[in-house]
Amino acid sequence: MISERAPSIEIHDLTKRFGSFTAVDKLSLRVERGEIFGFLGANGAGKTTAIRMLCGLLQPSAGTGQVAGCDLLSETESLRGRIGYMSQKFALYPDFTVEMNLRLYGGLYGLRGALLEERVREIAARMRLEPLLARRTDSIPWGWQQRLNLGCALLHHPQIVFLDEPTASVDPVSRRHFWDVIAELAQEGTTIFVTSHYMDEVEYCGRVAILVAGRIAALDTPAGLKRASGFATLGEVFLDVVEKAENAEKRNRAGRSA
Repeated sequence: MISERAPSIEIHDLTKRFGSFTAVDKLSLRVERGEIFGFLGANGAGKTTAIRMLCGLLQPSAGTGQVAGCDLLSETESLRGRIGYMSQKFALYPDFTVEMNLRLYGGLYGLRGALLEERVREIAARMRLEPLLARRTDSIPWGWQQRLNLGCALLHHPQIVFLDEPTASVDPVSRRHFWDVIAELAQEGTTIFVTSHYMDEVEYCGRVAILVAGRIAALDTPAGLKRASGFATLGEVFLDVVEKAENAEKRNRAGRSA
């Protein structure tokens, strides 16, 4: 198990190239245990690629790091048992009932017998899914499907939960419930690494990194980002950071070609 004093995530110069294209460029981060860490960026900024590397699903092209006490280059199998990952793409079986999906994912995480029964009950209660356990997954509203998706990622008591835009297209009530659960998990010591396009949600994060073209262009608390920029909202901060970073890159390209 990861030491309570050790960071949940510590990476140095993590890089991912696809041919001549660099999707993530020398990413360095330290995320503490129990922290809610926000990861922002426009579509194509490299967020999902970075998360997939942190989850051990994608081999870095360069760099080093540890996640949940596991080396990203050599201990990816151990890592996957210590984290939960809720991707943008719905990963559950639509023709299974809610309970069947919970049991399936519990089994994939190695839960058996009484422990599996206990965790299915606990997660169903936490995500308020008890009335829906016998329903086919594709018959329940999208917001409830996403609650189930999150519940499946939590079954095995992960040390870190990666959430890639978990509330996209989710109704306001389900969004609020998501963030209530996230806050509870962080209080219990679970580290949350989350991407979102909803700036009101990002305010709940302890710290926020803004990614532009695979690089961190800004990193601070939400209040610190607003204070440093002089803007009143994170939405304004985000647009300003992205615009300045893109303009700087254009100037660099022009200088290299001159």
